[in-house]
Amino acid sequence: MFDTKFAIVLRDDLPVWQKLNVTAFLTSGIVAQYPEIIGEPYRDRAGNLYNPLSIQPVIVLSADQPTLAAIHRRALERAVTTSLYVEEMFSTGHDVANRAVFAEFTPDDAKVVGIALRADKKLVDKITKGARMHA
Repeated sequence: MFDTKFAIVLRDDLPVWQKLNVTAFLTSGIVAQYPEIIGEPYRDRAGNLYNPLSIQPVIVLSADQPTLAAIHRRALERAVTTSLYVEEMFSTGHDVANRAVFAEFTPDDAKVVGIALRADKKLVDKITKGARMHA
């Protein structure tokens, strides 16, 4: 149904609250990059209106730190723009501080805890090689 795949890869040793937090932040980045993936508002039988949701399923994967670093590198090598969350962002409290701490790292020393991407299905599969379905 979709030519593309929307995947999120989380570091496998994070506490559940951090996995959920990172997933929410990374999803917002992909939606900002691809606003066309948002569908129409929902309405229940009583007529209540609800926010629209993504029209495309999101695949959530997990990986260890070395695999996440490889996924990050492969995305950069293939010029796929991603949403990225680094470990140090857990210690900040707002967007300006997040961007400041993010800017302190390069791809070689970033402690990636989550990455999200949307691209051609085969390309996403190649980039996320080594990650497994999140349990």
